[in-house]
Amino acid sequence: MADKGDPAAAMAVLGWSSPWVCGPEDGRLTVASPCVQRSLIDCINVVLLVAYVSALIAACVVRRQGAGWRSRGRGWRWELLVVAVCCVAAAVGYGVTGFQDASNIATAAPCFVRGLVWVALATSLHVQPTRSARAVAVLWWALFSLLITAYNVELLARGHRLDVAEAVAWPANFLLLLCALGSLLRRSHGHHQDASNNSLSEPLIDKDKAVHTSELYRAGLFSQLAFSWLNPLLRLGRSKALDLADIPIIAAEDSAQHTSQKFAEAWSRHMHDKASNRRSGGSNSLALVLGKCFLGEIALTGFYALLRTLSIAVSPLLLFAFVWYINQEERDLRAGLLLVCCLLLMKLVESLSQRHWFFDSRRTGMRIRSALMAVIFQKQLRLSSQGRKNHSTGEIVNYIAVDAYRLGDAISWLHMGWSSPLQLAFAIGTLFWALKLGALPGLVPLVIFGFLNVPFARILQRYQAKFMVAQDERLRSTSEILNSMKIIKLQSWEEKFRHVIELLRDAEFQWLRETQMKKAYGAVMYWMSPTLVSAVMYTATAIIGSAPLNASTLFTVLATLRVMAEPVRFLPEILTMMIQYKVSLDRIEKFLIEDEIKVEDVKRVPFNDSDIRIQVQDGNFSWNASGADLSLRNVNLGINRGEKVAVCGPVGSGKSSLLYALLGEIPRISGSVEVFGSVAYVSQNSWIQSGTVRDNILFGKPYNKELYEKAIKACALDKDIENFDHGDLTEIGQRGLNMSGGQKQRIQLARAVYNDAEVYLLDDPFSAVDAHTAAVLFYDCVMTALAEKTVVLVTHQVEFLTEADRIVVMEGGQVSQQGKYADLLEAGTAFEKLVSAHQSTITVLDTTASQQNQVQGIHVSDDNIIPSALQATRQASDIEVTAKGPSAAVQLTEEEEKGIGDLGWKPYKDYIEVSKGTFQLSGMCTSQVLFTCFQIMSTYWLAVAVQMDNVSPALLVGAYSGLSIFSCCFAYFRSLFAATLGLKASKAFFSGLMDSVFKAPMSFFDSTPVGRILTRASSDLSILDFDIPYSMAFVATGGIEVVTTVVVMGTVTWQVLVVAIPVTITMVYVQRYYVSSARELVRINGTTKAPVMNYASESILGVVTIRAFAATERFIRSNMQLIDTDATLFFHTIAAQEWVLIRVEALQSLTILTSALLLVLVPPGVISPGFAGLCLSYALTLTSAQVFLTRFYSYLENYIISVERIKQYMHLPSEPPAIIPESRPPTSWPHEGRIDLQDLKIRYRPNSPLVLKGITCTFAAGNKIGVVGRTGSGKSTLISSLFRLVDPAGGRILIDKLDICSMGLKDLRTKLSIIPQEPTLFRGTVRNNLDPLGLHSDQEIWEALEKCQLKTAISSTPALLDTVVSDDGDNWSAGQRQLFCLGRVLLRRNKILVLDEATASIDSATDAVLQKVIRQQFSSCTVITIAHRVPTVTDSDRVMVLSYGKLLEYETPAKLLEDKQSAFAKLVAEYWANTKRNST
Repeated sequence: MADKGDPAAAMAVLGWSSPWVCGPEDGRLTVASPCVQRSLIDCINVVLLVAYVSALIAACVVRRQGAGWRSRGRGWRWELLVVAVCCVAAAVGYGVTGFQDASNIATAAPCFVRGLVWVALATSLHVQPTRSARAVAVLWWALFSLLITAYNVELLARGHRLDVAEAVAWPANFLLLLCALGSLLRRSHGHHQDASNNSLSEPLIDKDKAVHTSELYRAGLFSQLAFSWLNPLLRLGRSKALDLADIPIIAAEDSAQHTSQKFAEAWSRHMHDKASNRRSGGSNSLALVLGKCFLGEIALTGFYALLRTLSIAVSPLLLFAFVWYINQEERDLRAGLLLVCCLLLMKLVESLSQRHWFFDSRRTGMRIRSALMAVIFQKQLRLSSQGRKNHSTGEIVNYIAVDAYRLGDAISWLHMGWSSPLQLAFAIGTLFWALKLGALPGLVPLVIFGFLNVPFARILQRYQAKFMVAQDERLRSTSEILNSMKIIKLQSWEEKFRHVIELLRDAEFQWLRETQMKKAYGAVMYWMSPTLVSAVMYTATAIIGSAPLNASTLFTVLATLRVMAEPVRFLPEILTMMIQYKVSLDRIEKFLIEDEIKVEDVKRVPFNDSDIRIQVQDGNFSWNASGADLSLRNVNLGINRGEKVAVCGPVGSGKSSLLYALLGEIPRISGSVEVFGSVAYVSQNSWIQSGTVRDNILFGKPYNKELYEKAIKACALDKDIENFDHGDLTEIGQRGLNMSGGQKQRIQLARAVYNDAEVYLLDDPFSAVDAHTAAVLFYDCVMTALAEKTVVLVTHQVEFLTEADRIVVMEGGQVSQQGKYADLLEAGTAFEKLVSAHQSTITVLDTTASQQNQVQGIHVSDDNIIPSALQATRQASDIEVTAKGPSAAVQLTEEEEKGIGDLGWKPYKDYIEVSKGTFQLSGMCTSQVLFTCFQIMSTYWLAVAVQMDNVSPALLVGAYSGLSIFSCCFAYFRSLFAATLGLKASKAFFSGLMDSVFKAPMSFFDSTPVGRILTRASSDLSILDFDIPYSMAFVATGGIEVVTTVVVMGTVTWQVLVVAIPVTITMVYVQRYYVSSARELVRINGTTKAPVMNYASESILGVVTIRAFAATERFIRSNMQLIDTDATLFFHTIAAQEWVLIRVEALQSLTILTSALLLVLVPPGVISPGFAGLCLSYALTLTSAQVFLTRFYSYLENYIISVERIKQYMHLPSEPPAIIPESRPPTSWPHEGRIDLQDLKIRYRPNSPLVLKGITCTFAAGNKIGVVGRTGSGKSTLISSLFRLVDPAGGRILIDKLDICSMGLKDLRTKLSIIPQEPTLFRGTVRNNLDPLGLHSDQEIWEALEKCQLKTAISSTPALLDTVVSDDGDNWSAGQRQLFCLGRVLLRRNKILVLDEATASIDSATDAVLQKVIRQQFSSCTVITIAHRVPTVTDSDRVMVLSYGKLLEYETPAKLLEDKQSAFAKLVAEYWANTKRNST
C-alpha cells in the first residue's frame, strides 16, 4: 500500500489524476486496485462514447435519405436542462483539474478525457435522433452511474476522500441514473415511436383527445416517479364526487385496440408457424405469445422486482452496521452520517421500485386482460356452429369475466415466483453470515414450516373449491328463481323456494366456515415460524459458540427472519396462483383455436343490375362440418329481385335451416350459394339489445327521419312508441325484459326495414303476435314497405300464403314442392296437409260468422273482404303499449342506485349492528393489543438482557421464546374473532337480503334487471364472506402495529415523537384526501365491468343477426370502447393506490430517518446497543406496517360499499302479508267461484297513469269467460289484479262476496289456479315440478299426468316421476311444458282457473288437447281465458272486450256477433277475412 503521507502516492491510490498506466500495489497488480477499477470505467465510457457517435453518424446518413430527426417530448425538457447543467459542471471540474496538472501529461490526459465524456453525456440527454442512439445513451447513463457509485462507495469505505471534480460529478451521476429510469418508464408508457419519422406533435392533431387522455402520458420524470400526474384528478375528487366523465381516458398504447391488434398479429404468426412446422406444440402457446408481445414491459417490472428484493435483503445488514457503529467507543461522525444516507437510499429504492413494480405489473396485466377480452369477443363473433356447441354462452362470458380478468394479476405473481425464493436465499445467506454454523439447525423448523404450508394451502384450496361448487349451485338456483318470480308469486310458492335457497346456502356456509376457521390456524403458523426458528438458532449458536449473542447479532437475526417470513408464507400461494393461471390460459387457448365460420360458404356479391338475388345450386348442408348427417339436401333455389317467397312445412322440416344456409351459418358440404346485395334478417326468437328502442331500430345506421318513420309505421310500432313515456328513447331492459313478445318481434322487424337492404330473410316473424297484428305486419310491412325488395318468409300462418309470389314447401330437409298457392293445392301431398290442419281450426269460426251474415242477409264477396281486412289494418294504430312493466314517467328499467360521497361510519355501524358483532369486534381488538404487547415484551427482554452479564444464554433464549410463543395464542384469538364476526355478518346479511327480495312486490322485479339482484347475491356477498372480516382484522392489526412501533421508537429516543406526531396527522390527511376519490373510482369501476359482460353475452345470443347485417366490425369497436372504459377506471384506481402508498412511505421514512439520525448523533454510551437494535429493528418495519395499514384501510373502504349495496335491497317495500290471522277465509272458500269487479282501477306506480280505468262486471260462478283485446289493452293487468300482483288504486274485487284485499296473499293465491302464457319449469324432477310443496301422493300425480296426456311420455322413462327436468325445462318440448302447467292446475283442483293463452309457442294439436281437458275437468269451475286467437273464445259463456284499459263490451259471443258494429264482431271479421282467403 502506498504511503498515505505522500500526496502524489495518495493521488495515485485514489485514481483521480492517476495516469492510466497503473503501478503494482503491494508488489502485484490486482483488479481490486482503485486505479485499475477507475481505468476500466474510463475504458467503458470511451467504448460507449464511440458507440453513441457511431449511432449519430448512422442517423445523419439516414437523414440524408429523407428521414427526419426526432425531437424530444416537451414534458421533461426543463429537467433534462438541469441534468445537462450538472454534467457540464462536472466537465468543467475535470477540465480545471486537468489544467492544474497540465505539466504532467499522464495525469492530465485522464481528466481531459473524463471532461469530454461529461460533455458528450450532456449532449446525449438532448440528441437522440434514432432508437439505437437512444438505447446507447440510456445504457451509458445507467452503467456509468452504477459503476462510479460502487467505486466511490468502496473508496469511502476504505477511508479515502473524494476530490473536488469527483465530488461534483457524483450527484450528476445520480441524476443520470434517474434519467435512465425515467427513459425506461417513458418507453414502457408508450412514448417510443417508430424510428422512421413520427414527431411528437402528432397526438396534438386530435386536440380533444389530447386534452382528455390521462396526465401520465404528458408527465415528466419526477411526476412519473412520484405519481404526481394524478394530482389534478384527486384534487377534483376532493372537491366533488367523481363521475365517469371526470376520468381522463387511457391513450392508444394502453387501449384494447392497440393491445389486441398486437396480440392478434403475434397469435396468427404463431399459429401459422405451428401449422407450417406441423408441430402439435405444447398447450402453453398462449403464454408464449403473450410473453413475446409484452416482453419489454415484463422485463421492466422484473427489473423493479429485483431492485426491491435487493433493497429488502440489505436492511438486516444495515441494522447490523448501525448497532456496530453505536457500540464503538470512538465514532467517526462521517461514517454515521454515511449509514443514514445509505438508509435513505435503501428506503428510496425500496419504495420507488416496489410502487412501480406493482403499478407497472398491474398495468401490463391490464393490457394483457384487454387484449384477451377483445380477442375472445372477436372470436365468438366468428365462431363456427360446431364451436358454439362446444362453448356455451355462459362459458364464453366466463372466459372474459373470470379467466381474462384473472390473468390481469399474473405479472406481479410471476415476478413474485422468482423474487420470493431469491429473497429467501439472501436472508439465509445473511443468517449464515451473522451466526455461522449456528444458523444451520434453525433451517430445520424453517423447512418444516415451509412444508406445513403446502398441505395447509392444499386444504384451503380444497375447501375453496368445494365452496365454489356450492356457491355456483346456489347462484344457479337463485338466478332460476328470480327469473321465474312471477310464476312463484302467482302460485304462492315463495316459502318453498326461499327454503331451497336457504338449504343451498347452508351447504355453502359449511365450507365458508371451514375455510375461515382454518385461516385462523394459518395466522398462528405465520407468527410462530420466526419465533421458533430464532429460538432454535439462538440456542444452537449459544451451544456451538459460533457467534457472540450480542445486540448486533440478535437483532440482525430478528430483522432477517422478518424478511424471510413473507416469502415463506407466499410460496404455497404463488404455486396455487400459477396453477390457476395455467388453467385459465389453457381454457382461453382451447377457445381461440376453435374452428371459425367459413366466409366462402356463401358468396356475397355486392348490389348489381342482374335480376337474380339468391342462387343456390345442388346445395348440401350439414351442422357437422364432417358432413356426416345432412341437414339440407339437394337444394336448388333461384329467387329474383322483388320476389316474395314463402317457406312452409311441418316442424323440423328445415325451414329455418334454409335461411341459415343462405346466411352461411350452416357449413356447406357441396354445391354453391350466392346472395346478391345486402341482407337483413329477422330471427325466430327475437333478439333485442339493451338500449333505447331507437338504438335497436337504427342498429348503428345514421338517423334518417323519413325512413325511420316509414319503418315504425310499417311495423305497427307508432302507437306503442306514442304510449311509451319516453317515446322511442325508452330504455329496453336486459333481453327486452320490459317489452312484450310482440313488441320485441316488431322492433326486430323495424330494424330490418330501416336497414333498407336488398334481400330480406324473415324467420317466422308473426309467431309472437296476435292474428290481427300479424295481418297488419304482413300487409303493411312485407307487402307494402318491402314491395320492391326480395323477401324470403318462413311462416306457419297459412292464411298469408295466397299473397306470396312463390311457395317453397320443405319436408325432411329437402325442398319437396315449389310453386304458386293454387298449383300446389292441386298437386296435393305435403302442402295440402298443412292447409287442411289450418282449415279445421277456423271451421267453428267460419260457421258462426257465415250464420251471422246469412241472418242479416249480407252477401260477402271476396272483393268486400280484402278492403275490410286492409281497412282493419289501417286501424292498426290502435295497438297499444303493454303494461307488462310499470309505465310511469320514468324509464322502465330503473337506473342502478350508486351511493355517493363519504358515508362515514354508517356502513361500518350497519355491518356491526346487522351481524350483532360488538363482542367479536372488541375481542378482536383486545387480542391484537395483547399480541402486540407480548411481542414487544419479548424484544424488550432481548434489549435489556443482552446488557446484563449475569443472564445466561439459556435464560435469554428461554424467556424470549416463551413470551413470543405465548403472544401467538392471541394471534389465533384475533383471527378467530375476525372469522366469527365475518360468519355472523354473512348469515345475517344473506337472510336479510333474501327475506326482503322474496317479499318484494312484482313491480320491483319488473323494473330491476335480474343481474342487479344477482350481483348482490354473488360478488357483493362474496366480499362480505371473505374480504371484509379479515380486512377489518388487518386494519386493526396495522393500526395497532404502527402506533406501538412509534411508541417503542419514542421510548428509546423520545425526540422522534416531535416528527412522528405531525407525520401521523399529515398521513391521516393524505389518506382521507385519497379515499374521497378512490371510493368513487371503485364505485364507478363496479358499474363498468358489468356492461362488458352483458354486451358479450348479448352479442353471443344475437351473433347470427350481427353477422347477417354485416355489423361485426361495429360490435367489435363498441366492445373495445366498453373494455377501455373499464380499463381506464382500473388504471386510475391502481395508480391512486400507489399515489397514496408512496406518500405514506415517504412520510414514515421521515420518522425512520429522524430516529436513525438521533441514534447517530447522541453521545456514545447514552443509548445501549441493545436498545439501539430494538429501536432500529422496529423502525425498519415501520414503512411496511404503514403500507399494510394504508392498503387494507383502502381495501376496506372499497369493500364496505358492498355492505351499502346489499343494505339497499334489505329494506325493499314489502308486498301485503302472506297470511292475516284475524282475516282468513273459510277453508271451503271459494265454494262457488263468482267474481265481482266493482269500479276496478289499477296503476303500477303512485304517479303513473291508470292502466285499468274503472271496470265493473260480474263473472258468474261456473261461467267460461273469454277476455279479448288488442295487444296492451289491459288483459294481463286484469289477471295481475286478480292475483294481487298489483293492488287496486280504486274499486275492489270480490270473490264469493269476500274482498280479496282483506285477506293474506297466500290465502288468496293458493285458491286460484293459472296456466301462464309462458310455461315455466324448474330444474329438478317431474315430481318437484308438478308438486313443489310435496302435498300430493304419487297416485294423485299419476292421475293428473294421465289427464293431461303426459303419462305415456313419462312412464316410458326409466326414472318415472324422478325423470330429470333440465334448466328451464329445455329437455321437454314447448307443448309438453304447457301440459306440465296443466298438470299442476289439475292437482290443485281450485274453483277458479285463469288461462293466459299461449300465442304461438304450442302447435294446434297441443292446443286442442289443452282445451279439451279444461272443458272436461273444469266444467263446474269459473274459467277466465285471455285469448290471443279469436276461435278460442267463441264457445265461451261471456266475452269481455277491453281497449285502453276500459271495458268496451261484456256479453255472450252470439249477441256480440249479431251487432256487426261491435268491437268483438270487428275482431272476428278481421280474423275471418284473413283466414277465409286461402280457402278461396
